Amino acid sequence: MSDTKEALLAQKAELENRLAAIRKDLGRGLDADSSEQAVELENFEVLQEIARVAEQELAEIDRKLAALNT
Repeated sequence: MSDTKEALLAQKAELENRLAAIRKDLGRGLDADSSEQAVELENFEVLQEIARVAEQELAEIDRKLAALNT
C-alpha cells in the first residue's frame, strides 16, 4: 500500500476497526460447554496474535504519519 497520508489514514482506520472487533470477541467470555471452550481457547490465541500484529502495524503507520508531518 502507498505511503501517502490518505492511504495511511485509511489503513489505520481499518486496523482500528479490526482491533475493536477483536477486543469485543475476546471480551465475550467462554461458553459453558467444555468442548466448545476448547475451540474458543484456540481461537482466543489466534485472535491475540492477530491483535498483536495489528498493533505493530498501527505503530508503524503512526511512525510514518509522524514522519510525513515533519
